[in-house]
Amino acid sequence: MKNKKKWWIILAVLITAAFLGVVIPSGSVIQDYSNLEAGDTAWMLTATALVLLMTPGLAFFYGGMIHSRHIISTMLQSFIAMGIVSVLWVVVAFSIAFGDSIGSEGYGLFGNPMTYFMFRDVGGGTHPDFSPTFPLAVFAMFQLKFAIITPALITGSFAGRVRFRAYMLFMCLFVLFIYAPLAHWTWHPNGFLRNWGVLDFAGGTVVHMSAGFAALAGAIFLGRRKDINKKSKPANIPYVLLGAGMLWFGWFGFNAGSALAADSVAALALVNTNTASAAAMLTWIFYDAAKGKKPSATGASIGLVVGLVAITPAAGFVSVGSSIFIGVIAAIISNYAIMLRTRSMIDDTLDVFPAHGMGGVTGMIATAVFAADVGLIHGEITTFLFHMLALVIVSVFTFGGSLLLYKITDLIVPLRISTHGEEIGLDISQHNESYDFVYKID
Repeated sequence: MKNKKKWWIILAVLITAAFLGVVIPSGSVIQDYSNLEAGDTAWMLTATALVLLMTPGLAFFYGGMIHSRHIISTMLQSFIAMGIVSVLWVVVAFSIAFGDSIGSEGYGLFGNPMTYFMFRDVGGGTHPDFSPTFPLAVFAMFQLKFAIITPALITGSFAGRVRFRAYMLFMCLFVLFIYAPLAHWTWHPNGFLRNWGVLDFAGGTVVHMSAGFAALAGAIFLGRRKDINKKSKPANIPYVLLGAGMLWFGWFGFNAGSALAADSVAALALVNTNTASAAAMLTWIFYDAAKGKKPSATGASIGLVVGLVAITPAAGFVSVGSSIFIGVIAAIISNYAIMLRTRSMIDDTLDVFPAHGMGGVTGMIATAVFAADVGLIHGEITTFLFHMLALVIVSVFTFGGSLLLYKITDLIVPLRISTHGEEIGLDISQHNESYDFVYKID
């Protein structure tokens, strides 16, 4: 009965939000349509769709690697993000990320929640800072897709042992109090990291480092799986390959779309994205082979994703040659990080921190080294030093902040499922569904 009451309360909140969307009047800002460019608008619409495809791709990627008794829940944890974050973004999260900055000049901390509350003034006109040649609504939707995949990435760290409704609550808190402020720091004209000269072309810091350190905090907070010492087969390796392919495909929108125009920078970002991913995939396979392992589909898939992660902050700032180096070095670092993780007591189920956390860190440092004109290899040290400072700030903020949000969530809804629920699997215990085909052949 208590669980039913909680769901009715949540439904009431959703209905209230829907009602507010009808009764709140639209803003008074006059929309500017004079600078709209059809080519840029078409490209950003396409890029937005490509980025959304990455979240179902992530669902297949994670679902294929987990045990069959958790596959549905693991995949749903990615899919549900598309619903929850989409509504949250429209109501207030976009405004916190990109609304009028609260903070001193050049040191903005977060946006005014009322600036774009319920998407007020987010329409078909342009915006001089965010979308100078295409509608602000398209920019908002493009940024939404980044906000969707970030908490979905975290789920791989505690796969197989998290209570579904607790995860949904944590996701809301994470987007509001970690992701949106971090996006403001990095991408808003008044954000302090941006004004320090910290470069994050498409989300290496905002998306991957935040997800990676939140994942590390989650793995520590929830503890190890009960059956961690038992050998278990991944549910479906072809799912892993399918998911990796969808991620690679969607990432072209993720990185090239972050140029915010159909121009030469978008072309460079696209080339660098593909090249770094290919280099990382090959490096992962060869590195495994050098250690005496056989080339594996899972290894190739993880490798290409690591390359995508590492090139993300640098995609529009570095040369193609640099993108090869970034892919190679990121693959080696993340591969080694996974080896260290397996020897530790930390149960990061699907190695989110080694792949996304360390991949994001590697990319952030590499951006400061290789960025055109301001990189360390060009004799400039200022950008590099600010990147190192930002690395410390972001790591502490995302790890410590996420750990606090896990504790708050756990006080409201226990995060970890019962031992029995873990044994029978999340699919049955959380959703009363099962992956029948796999059960029959096990």
